[in-house]
Amino acid sequence: MDQTTLWIGFNVFVLLMLALDLGVFHRKSSEVKVKEALIWTCIWVFMAFLFNVFIYYQMGQGKAFEFFTGYLIEKSLSVDNIFVIILIFSYFNVPSSYQHKVLFWGILGALILRVAFILAGVELIHKFHWLIYIFGAFLVYTGIKIVTQGDVKLDPDKNPLVKLVRKIFPVTEHFEGDKFFC
Repeated sequence: MDQTTLWIGFNVFVLLMLALDLGVFHRKSSEVKVKEALIWTCIWVFMAFLFNVFIYYQMGQGKAFEFFTGYLIEKSLSVDNIFVIILIFSYFNVPSSYQHKVLFWGILGALILRVAFILAGVELIHKFHWLIYIFGAFLVYTGIKIVTQGDVKLDPDKNPLVKLVRKIFPVTEHFEGDKFFC
């Protein structure tokens, strides 16, 4: 089996699982309880283990070890994302019943945008090599700004991106006090 076939098969499987997750298992918005979250976590870890076994038999022990190592690193690094997600959901008062869908579409959007930005960045750097210095300077500037900024309270109403999103996707829900209602 060649690399292209494996990548196509892997991506089709991931898209199928995403469609199955949102279209079948979470068709209706409902609060995801701890027990359900743990069960799904075990299912996905087991599927990653099965994928690792597949890699072992298709590509050998070295590649299987690389996948397993990468998986463990990614799993451990993703723990901090849970705290960021909790902060975001708390800040915007996202109801428990909608958190799965918001998280699902947010992750899917992030993946799509990440691929788009990586491909666009690679293409730009290949055509205009000098852009790498501008990108680097932007990263250094952003890092310095974050370090020197101090404790700043975020106000989403002053964020131009939030204003644009609200203009494109008007909110049909309303807020009463600090609670979100549909």
